[in-house]
Amino acid sequence: MTGRTPRLSRLRRVVPEGRGGRPADARAARPEQTRGGKPRRRGAQPKVVALGGGMGLSASLAALRRITGDLTAVVTVADDGGSSGRLRDELGVLPPGDLRKALAALCGDDDWGQTWARVIQHRFQSQGDLHEHAVGNLLIVALWEQLGDHVQALDLVGKLLGAHGRVLPMSAVPLELQALVRGHDPERPDEVDTVRGQATVALTPGEVQSVHLVPSDPPAVPDAVDAVLDADWVVLGPGSWFSSVIPHLLVPELLDALVETKARRVLSLNLAPQPGETEGFSPQRHLEVLGRHAPKLALDVVLADEAAVPDRDSLTDAAKRFGAAVELAPVARTDGTPRHDPELLAAAYDRIFRMHGRIGPWR
Repeated sequence: MTGRTPRLSRLRRVVPEGRGGRPADARAARPEQTRGGKPRRRGAQPKVVALGGGMGLSASLAALRRITGDLTAVVTVADDGGSSGRLRDELGVLPPGDLRKALAALCGDDDWGQTWARVIQHRFQSQGDLHEHAVGNLLIVALWEQLGDHVQALDLVGKLLGAHGRVLPMSAVPLELQALVRGHDPERPDEVDTVRGQATVALTPGEVQSVHLVPSDPPAVPDAVDAVLDADWVVLGPGSWFSSVIPHLLVPELLDALVETKARRVLSLNLAPQPGETEGFSPQRHLEVLGRHAPKLALDVVLADEAAVPDRDSLTDAAKRFGAAVELAPVARTDGTPRHDPELLAAAYDRIFRMHGRIGPWR
């Protein structure tokens, strides 16, 4: 465990009935063992897998690394904008930007960790081709070319940074995000268009109806699938809903693992709708669109900031459809911006894992 001990704060529980009318958190306790059947050492830290991309995933990782040393990030690879998009177009590589952000979030709070976090996030400012390229993007792509292995290269970067966890791409091929959007052209507000590219989808002025990936059945990275199947907890969100969270559910092997895993699953909601992508979305509507894209997915806990939930009953009803309990906790920064506070979010995750995990204490 690194960083300061999280400030444990009170969570407000809203426990709906799960499938079959029983409380969603009344599932039979699992034996304290790993997927392979070996006994879990009492007091061991939980295995946690966090899925997402961008700043939302970074917020989760910055919190989770404070409460477990067994942490894996599974990151979307559909970005096509900025430095990542330029490297993708020029070299045909996976977009490295979200992977870099995840690695930076896993850096420790000591001088070594914070120095490397700043270095890999540094962007060049020039009048030439290097303008706005991030150092970490170039480092990751260089190692991919040197080693010819995405996972091995990311593990090596993590070792260099002293990252408190592992970072994996969700797929080994670059993906294109496409969306059906109503009113993408403001002059045709009732028409539905196909919008291509994550950067464009994220900024559309229209209403996103659904998203899909090209290719439609991309291969998942085997290590990512294994991590989900071996986890004690899987955390999905927060983040850009259509461009960072839902894409993981569109990779067939990864979705199968999320459905089949014996891990407990927590969905962490955003603090506010995202301009363009989820403009006007209520917390419960986020769950509704998630369910449309992955109707077989079950959840155990939906975590939300109490101040961001104006209609608790509607959120409880939406969570009930996934078999999930709702946990309300203060997780936002106190500066008024819609950003998560790492320590408050860590405290919320810590409490949820203890209340719902049934795998014994690990600290």
